[in-house]
Amino acid sequence: MRKILVVLMLALLPVAGLCASASAATTPVATEQQQALLKKKQQAAAAEAKKKADAKKQEQAKKAADAKKAADAKKQAQAKKAADAKKQAQAKKAQQPGWACDGFLECLFQNQNKPRAGVQRASARASSPSKLASMDETTGKDINWPPASKYAIGSIVVSTPERALYFVTGSGQARRYSVGVGREGFQWSGMSSIVNKAEWPTWRPPAEMIKREAAKGHMLPLEMAGGPENPLGARAMYIGGKIYRIHGTNAPDSIGTAASSGCIRMMNADVIELYDKVKIGAKVYVYQ
Repeated sequence: MRKILVVLMLALLPVAGLCASASAATTPVATEQQQALLKKKQQAAAAEAKKKADAKKQEQAKKAADAKKAADAKKQAQAKKAADAKKQAQAKKAQQPGWACDGFLECLFQNQNKPRAGVQRASARASSPSKLASMDETTGKDINWPPASKYAIGSIVVSTPERALYFVTGSGQARRYSVGVGREGFQWSGMSSIVNKAEWPTWRPPAEMIKREAAKGHMLPLEMAGGPENPLGARAMYIGGKIYRIHGTNAPDSIGTAASSGCIRMMNADVIELYDKVKIGAKVYVYQ
């Protein structure tokens, strides 16, 4: 029995070896085919993903281009609207009566018809010899003034009823100038200080003054460059916390009167002299 089993096993050995060889021969081929198929699927998936990404990019680029086009169109519309508004404003302004007088007082009390300019240069017309001479006159006088003892040297004291400005020079001593003060309804009183100084200052009328005078038919410029015909005259000293100034004038006949809109006017010769004496920070006292 044992001999029979041994014989059978010996007979089957070649067959088993043959099957093993066949299996070993076919396995690598099958693996390569599977790998190729997997690679092909991966490549297809990558191509599809790229196609979708490209489509998304194109869609985003189109949206961005449309948004830019809309924004540009909006800007153009706004620019056109602004240009039309500016053109209409200029046309309206050109129809209004403008600055056509020699001095501030003349502009307040007479209405000449000339195109209005937003920024007006000082008049180039020569002033009369008598007017120039009067503008160079000085009213300053050194006097004994007992009230000066109450103020620091270098202080400015304005007495509205007297139409006088006192520059304190010592204990009981002052230099007195004749000045023009605010007309009725525009007089004021208070204490402040000089915060700024300017030579041949540019005149920029306050908005309320422009509006007030426009209601009367007197069109004031938005701005007027410094010069002999400028209402602020040769010098200006600005009072802190106020819209008022101590300044020169192009209307010397107004000195000694109450004709301003609240500012303190001086002869040009006087204001030039005071300008050189007054320091930034000097105290200013105005009494009614």
